[in-house]
Amino acid sequence: MHITMPPCEQRRRPTRCASARTALVLAALAMAMLALGLDALPAAASRGAARERSPYPALRPAFTLTRSQLARARAAAAHKPAKKTKKKPRLTGNPARALLAYEAMQTRYYLRGSGLYAGEPFSYLWPFSQAMAATISLANVPQLAKIAAKDLSSRMVGLNEYLDTDNSGEPEGTYTSQLPAFDGTVAPPSGPGGPKYYDDNDWVGIELIRLYKLTHNASVLGSAEGIMAFEMAGWSTNPALGCPGGIPFSNTVENNQRNTVTNAPAAELALQLYGLTHNAEYLQFALKAYTWVRTCLLLPSGLYGDHVGRQGVVEPATWSYNQGTMIGAGAMLYQATGNSEYLYQARQTAAASLAYFTPERLGAENPFFPAVYFRNLMYLDSITHDPPGRKLAQSYVDNAWQNLRLSGNVFVAGSPASAQLLYQAVVVQLYAMLSSSPSTYF
Repeated sequence: MHITMPPCEQRRRPTRCASARTALVLAALAMAMLALGLDALPAAASRGAARERSPYPALRPAFTLTRSQLARARAAAAHKPAKKTKKKPRLTGNPARALLAYEAMQTRYYLRGSGLYAGEPFSYLWPFSQAMAATISLANVPQLAKIAAKDLSSRMVGLNEYLDTDNSGEPEGTYTSQLPAFDGTVAPPSGPGGPKYYDDNDWVGIELIRLYKLTHNASVLGSAEGIMAFEMAGWSTNPALGCPGGIPFSNTVENNQRNTVTNAPAAELALQLYGLTHNAEYLQFALKAYTWVRTCLLLPSGLYGDHVGRQGVVEPATWSYNQGTMIGAGAMLYQATGNSEYLYQARQTAAASLAYFTPERLGAENPFFPAVYFRNLMYLDSITHDPPGRKLAQSYVDNAWQNLRLSGNVFVAGSPASAQLLYQAVVVQLYAMLSSSPSTYF
């Protein structure tokens, strides 16, 4: 029998420590004897513990067994049924790979007892949000729901470490918004805090909605609405900016860069909240953010540029996740309004993206970008019943399984190749989403 001793400050209180240890041992032995059908500990043993004649008493039991008691104990042990071990579900294919990648993520990166993942010393909010997304995606797989459910509360504990209720004053500095939201790093006092990134908060808000749909916890929905308030308040009102409007990249005072990735996911979050609350303000904001991106960042190629600067100059870099979030926002606007124009626009963006983003181009991007692209493309496919997204996502993630997987199911990416929490979480998400209904993606 293994007995865990309580921590004691022996140098300060040796007698109390010894007493606690003795009491614990005697209690454990008494329970063992009762389980075997034996008599309770002799009274002498109890009296010996109570007297505390020595600060370090012997820990052996102060009794002996009779022959009949010994025989009964041996017989009971021989016939004691084996403990039933919980069997893992028999998995194959995508669910099996999702679980293996998730277990590797937890083993390599999770800091047990903290709710956080390893970084410097903790991960940034961006990769944390994707580990959170991986957990929630796993919980939406029917065969894996029970396995992942136990970790959902841990993700919320970790997320709370990034929550900053004002984002002002030392040591963080002064920012344009002091509304409660999540810092890009762990917030004080556990971490340095600093800027809040609007796209990071978008990703968190989207996952909180998915978590709410699993748990129906009103506080989770309230947190998502808090993020939405932060996003809406971040809308640029400076008329001197080129292409006025839009949500900036961060809440730093000097930031005037407004991005596709800060506005399109904000529209998606607003539409998710509109579907749950029927608050018309969310729908109005989603329309405003979506229309601003189409007005300011849509390129002649039919794809969306990355951002627009102070002077209104568009950065023409085309990343897959920017196309994906606008595909998803258009599809959700169609569902919310019934206006087929939004569905048409989403399909046009999908067609331009499918023509441009070859496997080679997708393979050269940060894996997070294609993961967002595939997620939204598959969501659109579930509405149009056109399945290219699923096939592409399967091919992408299976290539990672074959060529980017190290021992222990740890995944690498980049040049030079490296293992990161973000990459690992992406693989979990994709395999989990390929194992679940697109209705659970948002």
